[in-house]
Amino acid sequence: MFLQRIYKGAAAFLILATWLSNHVLADEHNHVYEPEEEVVAWMNTVGPLNNRQETYPYYQLPFCRGTSSVEHHHETLGEALQGMDLINSGIPIRFLQPVAKDTVCQKTLDPEEIRVMRYAVYHDYWYTMFVDDLPVTNPVGVNDAESSMNEKEEDHDSRFDTLYLYTHRHFIIHYNGDRIIAVLLQYGEQYAEPVELSLTDPSLDVTFTYSVEWKETTTTFEDRFQRLLEADFFEHKVHWLSIFSSFMMVLFLTGLVSVILLRTIKRDYARYDREEGLADFDRDLGDDYGWKQVHGDVFRQPPRLMVMSALMGTGCQLVMLAGVVILYTIIGDLYAERATILTATIFLYALTSGVAGYTSARYYARYGGKEWVRNVLLTASIWPGCVAMIGGYVNSVAIYYSSSRAIAFTIVLAMLAIWVFLCFPLTLLGAIIGRNWGSNADFPCRVNPIPRPIPDKVWYAEPMVIILMGGVLPFGSIFIEMYFIFTSFWTYKIYYVYGFMFLVFMIMLIVSACVAIVSSYFLLNSEDHRWHWLSFMTCASTSIYVYIYSVYYFFAKTKMTGFFQTSFYFGYTALLSLGMFCMLGFVGHSAAGLFVRKIYQNVKID
Repeated sequence: MFLQRIYKGAAAFLILATWLSNHVLADEHNHVYEPEEEVVAWMNTVGPLNNRQETYPYYQLPFCRGTSSVEHHHETLGEALQGMDLINSGIPIRFLQPVAKDTVCQKTLDPEEIRVMRYAVYHDYWYTMFVDDLPVTNPVGVNDAESSMNEKEEDHDSRFDTLYLYTHRHFIIHYNGDRIIAVLLQYGEQYAEPVELSLTDPSLDVTFTYSVEWKETTTTFEDRFQRLLEADFFEHKVHWLSIFSSFMMVLFLTGLVSVILLRTIKRDYARYDREEGLADFDRDLGDDYGWKQVHGDVFRQPPRLMVMSALMGTGCQLVMLAGVVILYTIIGDLYAERATILTATIFLYALTSGVAGYTSARYYARYGGKEWVRNVLLTASIWPGCVAMIGGYVNSVAIYYSSSRAIAFTIVLAMLAIWVFLCFPLTLLGAIIGRNWGSNADFPCRVNPIPRPIPDKVWYAEPMVIILMGGVLPFGSIFIEMYFIFTSFWTYKIYYVYGFMFLVFMIMLIVSACVAIVSSYFLLNSEDHRWHWLSFMTCASTSIYVYIYSVYYFFAKTKMTGFFQTSFYFGYTALLSLGMFCMLGFVGHSAAGLFVRKIYQNVKID
């Protein structure tokens, strides 16, 4: 009897818990609502329209908020790093309950608060908010027509402008069944007269109001994000033509490399085989030059082996990370969720740290490296160190400006914990595996004890010239796509054509591999055995052109202003360029390494 009562009580508790969980979770977490259930309007950030990264907490401006039982939203790691600061606006929106016009809150602005509001309106501040995870943006206020003709020159005195504050928000919410499909936010004189912000007023009483209109739609919940995507921009014919032209470049370049190298190397093999049949005296008088002459130095340990090993490991990890993130985004539509791509990237980077350790240790061991501890430490810290230095500078600027982009100390500790307890141990594990099972120096040629002198070459065969010229082709293959990526990241367009990005990514890798092979062959054929760093830097130099393009884009294509936005722009583009430096350098050196091993395996060396 006692056990039966326990079973009945447990069953009742499970039923009640299930009912409560369904009741509690019937909100924005699963996007299912009951009639008259609260729909939370989260206020996020506010900042200048042209400076996307310069954002501040919404309530840093003297706005007021309504009352609500739902408090501050708990951000994910990616949201915290992107400076999202979601706070409930207190606007009492209820599912399927229309509101003609109602008051949210009232606020009396003192002269200092009026000045702050005027500054925000004059500098085109827009705020962002989220309703059921759907982003909504609107301006804080408006400048009158006459003052807008001043074009906001730097020496213009905004005290003489007539500035107005929008105090009413009209929500038009489209729904399908029990789910929200779209949220539109309208403003203007047709809903409520904006309030003039005058510096002569000792105080200003402001009443913030709202209205809600519900409209039924046939759009499915799975397609609700399509409205926010700008197909006319990203799927323009120019974008398709750029992909096609890049693909044709790959076909032409790979075909050219295959034909030239196969015919050239075949001719070299024939000449060397012919020389093998000559007497020693005749052979010495023969045509003795080319890549075969450096066989005793071509597998010599490259200078700065430890740095090369760490860069190779980091590059391999970043190549794998980029490919996995792009494919994961294509499959899961991660762009439709707030900061999901950044969060996934952080944890995928941590999980792929073993790849960096394995690749670095394997390369380091093959060329006779002995300082294992330093190699592991450098591999595990070279990319996080670059991110920490640049991110630390950018974060210092954000803290100085009291921006929402400033990363909290707790988030910094969380990132440090991820590196200490996940990234470094996996890197160490990968290094142990690479050292013990992949470190055989099975080079096809012996290394001479004394390096062979490097003969003089024509100027265009010098390594520095080859490096600078080699980065042009990979950059040319991604030039158009860079414009779309930059436009998406530095404006308010949502990048969603990750299929295009994956194609361009693969094209860039193939072009880089071909360029590295050709460059290494030219160098070896001029009897210069220093192909290791040349093959790496030839492809890595593409990052220099990317950064130069970012400078052009900043001045020619954007309206960004101020030290804050400039620091963020060039800081983030520097990280992008450094990542491409490691990725393309790894691809180029790996392709050249396979090529070099292949051609020397088929040559009889005395």
